Formats: sequence, C-alpha cells, structure tokens
Amino acid sequence: MEAITDPAALAAHFVDLADRGRWQDIEALFAPNLRAVVSADAVQAGWTSEALPLGDLAGLGPAHAEQIDGGLTRVSVPVSFAKGDLTVVIATTGDGLLQGLRLAAAGEWAPPPYAAPKRFAEHEVVVGDGPLAVPGTLTVPRAGGPFAAAILLSGGGPFDRDGTAGPLKPLKDLAWGLASRGIASLRFDKVSAVHPEVLAEMLEFTAADEYLPYARDGFRQLHRNPEISSDRIHVVGHSMGGKMAPRVAEAEPGIAGLVLLAADAVPMQRAVVRTVRHLVSLGAIPAAAVAAVEQQAANVERDDLSSSTPTEDLPLGYSGAYWLDLRSYDPVATAGKLDRPMLILQGGRDYQVTEADDLALWRAGLGDRPDVDIRVHAADNHMFAPGTGPSTPAEYSTPANVDPAVVDDIVMWINPEASPGKRLFPGIRGRRN
Repeated sequence: MEAITDPAALAAHFVDLADRGRWQDIEALFAPNLRAVVSADAVQAGWTSEALPLGDLAGLGPAHAEQIDGGLTRVSVPVSFAKGDLTVVIATTGDGLLQGLRLAAAGEWAPPPYAAPKRFAEHEVVVGDGPLAVPGTLTVPRAGGPFAAAILLSGGGPFDRDGTAGPLKPLKDLAWGLASRGIASLRFDKVSAVHPEVLAEMLEFTAADEYLPYARDGFRQLHRNPEISSDRIHVVGHSMGGKMAPRVAEAEPGIAGLVLLAADAVPMQRAVVRTVRHLVSLGAIPAAAVAAVEQQAANVERDDLSSSTPTEDLPLGYSGAYWLDLRSYDPVATAGKLDRPMLILQGGRDYQVTEADDLALWRAGLGDRPDVDIRVHAADNHMFAPGTGPSTPAEYSTPANVDPAVVDDIVMWINPEASPGKRLFPGIRGRRN
C-alpha cells in the first residue's frame, strides 16, 4: 500500500484499522522510535479498554493539526461512538509513519477546587544534564518562604511532568494543591517521553537511569534555591515513582522524607499479570492476553534473562536490562533501611496497585515504625480520584482531580506545625494503617 502522507488521512486510517482489529497493520505504520516502545498488543489493549466500551464506531470529526518540535505534525481527530467519544492523537513527519500515538478522553483537565493560582508562581526549568536533560516546572508559593518542597515523580511509562493520562493530570493537581498551601514542588517530563528515539538505542537503560539522575538533580536545584528550606525537601512519588522513591532517598541522604502514593511493591511483572487478569474479568481485553503476559512475566524470572533478551518477549516493551534492574530492587527492604519518615497512601479502589497485595507488603515491612504513617482512601482509584463501585479503565477517560483529602494528608504531614483549623477539609482523613 502506498504511504499516506496527509497527517489527517493517516489518523483516519489508524481509526479504520483499529475498528477492524488490524493490529499488525497498525504496528507496520510505526516509525522505529515508536516501535521500540509500543507493540501491536499494547495498541490492542489500549483500544479495547478505551474504545470498545463506547460501542460501535459512529464517525470522525474534523481533524486539528499543529506543528510541534522536531519537524512533527500533531493531529487530533475526534472519534464518535454509540455511547461516547474520544480523541485520537498522532504525530508524524508526513512520511506515512506514526511517530507518536495516544488516545485521549473527550474532556479536558480543569484546575481542582483546592488550587488557588494567585497564591503561587510557576517557572520553567531544565532537569538533568547533557543530551538527555528534560524540561520541568518549579512551582513556588508567592509569599512566606523559605518553603518546604516536594520532588514529584510520575509513574511507569513515558509520562509528562503532569502525569497526564487522558484528561487526568494528578501531578499538576498535587503541585497546585501543595503550592496553594505553602509547599513548593518540582516536577519534570520523563526522559522516556522527551527522548524516546535516544532510549530506543540504549539497550542498557534501566529504571535507575530513568528516575535517579533527574530526582537527584531536582534535589540539588531545590537545595540551592533561597526560596526553599533546604532541610525540608521531600520526594512524593506516584505508582512506579513511589516504588522508586526509596531508591532516590538512598542515593540522596539530604531528602527529608517520602510520600508514597499507590506505590507498587509486588514484583512488577507479577503486577502486570494481575492487572491483565482483572481487565479480562471486566471484559475489557480478550482472555488470550493472559497467557501471553504470563509467558512474558516468566521470561523476566528466567535465570538466563539478559540485556540481549528480545524486548517483544518481555512485558510492557521494557528491555532485558530494565527488567534485570527492577528484579534486583526491593522497594520495601530499601525503605526499611532508611532513617527518613514516610507517608504511604493507597486508594481502596485501585486495581493496579492493591491494598491486598502491594500495601500488605509495605505494612509488613514498615507498619510498626512510629515514623511511618499508612493511610487508605477507600473511595479512590489508582489516580486518587474518588468514585464508587469497582474501578475500571473507563474511569481514566473521565475528567477528575486528585482527592482533596489526599492533598490535605500530604500538606499536614509535610507541615505538621500547620493548624488543623487551616486544613482544606477538616475531618476528612484516610483510614489509618
């Protein structure tokens, strides 16, 4: 087939192929950098969880194109289904290949009600060194410093500084909520989001490479900033960012404390299997996906796993070196060796990181320490958005903000001297340990 060079037509072609289940044909459209991080199975899983619950395809709206960095054209195409809408977003150079791809909910992020933008200012910063440096945002209250501060770490995958997932921006919610209450923060785009083409060539790239250099540089920037109280710099990590937070504190003794939000503790390859089984039980993905991911997880646990193990034989498109690094890291044991206080928060409705499995390990390893506070917000999902009933992937397509009670917990834990009467939502607390 002749290459489709019109970006809007390429986006429409993607929708047609996805609607017909032509996943391998979609993968054939991937440019090398995208193929290195996304597989046909991943596209199928994303489409199945996001689009299929919306019913039959009804039509496409007008495409919106814009030029972005790197000579790319980004095209957004609204897609209507019988029960709802979503937006397909692609990036291409006009050569008929996809350089970027995502599905976005038909809705936009809105500032949370607890954010008061007039109380803080945001400044662009650069985090990290050399060709793999990334852009970030420093958020600082306008008056009353020097301030306590938080380095915000997003979850696994190529997230931007806001932790954007569809209309959800949990790290932006946190940054704005904390700054409105007198706590500064630094957040940054992940290197896997900014430099995917470089990482595709770095077969020895690991989770440590993905998090530690940037968190440590963020700490150094905050430490030398006169507006920041240098002995009150914390790490606040979500999901895999929470898992890696003890590793950051181990490498950077000046970190004052850790806040772990939905931090996974079960070996990640096992968590992937658990999540896929849950999605199958919801009818969100085909049952055949379980056997495939179980085999990939088993490959992670093989004695002969190496950096040369084919990426397609391993979960999530991560390399053998990446999995070897994760396999050697025990977040609970690492946290147990630290002499830093910790706040561990968990959503009771979270199916990706669960109270029964992951939080149980944190409780077993740290629950008897007086400087560790463990709380469960029963109504919250993995993104700490409150809701009712079992959590499903469809929730992530609905605009929502981080639970105000979660923000309140973090504020009061970082600033324990704050008057309870000044809390955002007095009387609203997570369930303790």
